[in-house]
Amino acid sequence: MSYPRLDINCTKIYLNTRTLINKLYKKGISIAPVTKVCLGNPIITNVLVHAGVNMIADSRIENMDRIQSSGIKIPTILIRTPMISQVKSVIKYCDISLNTEVSVIKKLSLEASKLNVNHGVIVMVELGDLREGVMPHQLFDFFNKIIKLPNILIKGIGMNLACRYGVIPNKFKISQLSNLADSLEKKFNIKLDIISGGNSASLYWALNNKNKTRINHLRLGESIFLGCDSLYQKPIKGLFTDAITLTAEVIESKIKPSLPWGDRGYNAFGEKDDIFDRGLVLQAIIALGRQDVIVTGIKAPEGINIMSSTSDHLVVETNKYPLFVGQKVKFELDYSGLLSSMSSSFVHKNFQNIKGFELPKKQ
Repeated sequence: MSYPRLDINCTKIYLNTRTLINKLYKKGISIAPVTKVCLGNPIITNVLVHAGVNMIADSRIENMDRIQSSGIKIPTILIRTPMISQVKSVIKYCDISLNTEVSVIKKLSLEASKLNVNHGVIVMVELGDLREGVMPHQLFDFFNKIIKLPNILIKGIGMNLACRYGVIPNKFKISQLSNLADSLEKKFNIKLDIISGGNSASLYWALNNKNKTRINHLRLGESIFLGCDSLYQKPIKGLFTDAITLTAEVIESKIKPSLPWGDRGYNAFGEKDDIFDRGLVLQAIIALGRQDVIVTGIKAPEGINIMSSTSDHLVVETNKYPLFVGQKVKFELDYSGLLSSMSSSFVHKNFQNIKGFELPKKQ
């Protein structure tokens, strides 16, 4: 077995997905799993399809291509505003896209018309986190400019919160989006099928809400793969938090001074930390570095403390007993840790409990 290694438990991802589908169905909310964190991996995508999802979301055209090329047939949503340079690919690989620019939607319309197909659009509304979205007071004018574009189907509106500044998707934000949906339908005499209430950060609201709203759709990644609520970083009842873990190997274990000696400048990453003399310590090096994972996105087992990292080395200290060379250490992941380790070609991906989730045969 090669290391560092991600262990991906297909059964636990399946059960997390089924649990969320069932919990949110009672609230009148469907989900679109976001596969960008796993680079649109066909095996993981097929697990999600087996769990019963009816659409897949991703931010990268390359991932959409990977999914379709594997033989998986399921509606797809592009969740990053399309690049004009990729409009042809957006029409080819995506059924729906999230949009914030009239110029982009016009290009989508033109390309869809050439191919005689329809493309769905969800207009994103800016509600305070200051990432993507049309300002609420400009929404009517925005719709005026796209409402009659050929081969464009306005599927709904959506919001994204908590990603940039951690703005909470509370009942006030939900109410604002719901009221905007009502106003747009009345103004333009249309029916908005999808009111997308955000990402995994909206789960706390969704699972605890008892009031009627227009929200009927969420785009979920972290909650499915890590079993936690991204807003408060707490486990969600009934979900597995260890569906994906990262294991790496110890390559050195020694007793060393805690204080470096010699004149000091900046390290390889432009850092210069304050260091205090703690005497001799039980130090080990693990074959895992910044080229493999965002080190702040991993959590070591109890008794092991992460001290520093370089491109290829993770330096740790242990409290009582030394690690031994060749020992394997399993780390928990947060979203940044999962995203980066999934994206690294140096981290091996090991699929567990894959039976029953085999990919469809290509025709």
